[in-house]
Amino acid sequence: MSVFCIFAQLFAQLWETPYLCELKQHIIMYPQQIIDALRRVRYPGTGKDLIESGMLEDDIRISGLEVSFSLIFDKDTDPFLRSVEKASEVAIKTYVESNAAVHIHHKFRQQHIAPEASDSPIINARHIIAVHSGKGGVGKSTVTANLAIALVNAGYRVGLLDADIHGPSQPKMFHTEDCRPVAVDIDGRSLIEPIEQYGVKMLSIGFFVDPEKAIIWRGGMASNAIKQLVQDADWGELDYFLIDMPPGTSDIHLTIVQTLPLTGAIVVTTPQPVALADARKGVEMFQNEKVNVPVLGLIENMSWFTPAELPDNRYYLFGRDGGKRLAQEMNIPLLGQIPLVQSIREAGDEGEPIALRAGHPAAEIFEQIAKQL
Repeated sequence: MSVFCIFAQLFAQLWETPYLCELKQHIIMYPQQIIDALRRVRYPGTGKDLIESGMLEDDIRISGLEVSFSLIFDKDTDPFLRSVEKASEVAIKTYVESNAAVHIHHKFRQQHIAPEASDSPIINARHIIAVHSGKGGVGKSTVTANLAIALVNAGYRVGLLDADIHGPSQPKMFHTEDCRPVAVDIDGRSLIEPIEQYGVKMLSIGFFVDPEKAIIWRGGMASNAIKQLVQDADWGELDYFLIDMPPGTSDIHLTIVQTLPLTGAIVVTTPQPVALADARKGVEMFQNEKVNVPVLGLIENMSWFTPAELPDNRYYLFGRDGGKRLAQEMNIPLLGQIPLVQSIREAGDEGEPIALRAGHPAAEIFEQIAKQL
């Protein structure tokens, strides 16, 4: 054995002694390395890295192979909290030290509009998601109904609130127009029992009013009705609570933000420039610093039309990829593009949303959107 090999073995054994192992631990990491690694992690809600976003607290602590620090989020319901935490740990192990023990703490700015403490019980749901559209007629309610069923098909417990007071459509889409909720006694409280159809628990103002008559209410009355459907109902334990929002921006939207700790919002649009202009306003409303609700993604509906006799052709009746471009411009995910399909419309009108038809191409689109979500 050569002298070089002998010295190499002795050095390797010496390097693993407790004293030098401790020394090794103390010299391999320092705060700037942690900062540089976290520059490689982007916050999905904005597309900016964690340092640029001001999400790293000035409390980095390093002891041997252990490193701890705090990440600052806007609120404790941030939907990206766990994914950002995991990405941060991976970045440090990849770019600093593979054997590092990473401990991440959370802090919250709490800049969003807080739920009213006096009369707002918390709905027992893991995720509360508002489905919004800037203008009417883009298929928001159809998307909400099918997304709810797709989530049920994936094994989740789902509730759906039809918050479109002046144009409730979920009772028709779920074939429950003649249903009337009853009151149940829960722990001494009289609560509304939601209607359950296709595995989805749902409530709508449409269950309580004459469907042939217009609802002529001021903003305050509509907002109070929404509060009652949220607070005075026995929703039980849910994984997802979807809210079919009215189009535009109004008192009802503010009421929902104040009443419920939203996980995030989904914006539905068509590729048409007129719809995109209103969708942009919807995104900006949720991202406003006083509202501060994460936009989980955008869904482009009526993306193209393919006639049955020409299955290889696509006709972009409302423009091409408008929603896709808007999502890229505003740094939000594109959850899916839904073609203009007659069977989707017919299924909704018949009260049996297309997502119920396992194996149908249109049902698979909503299945993929649910997975993306």
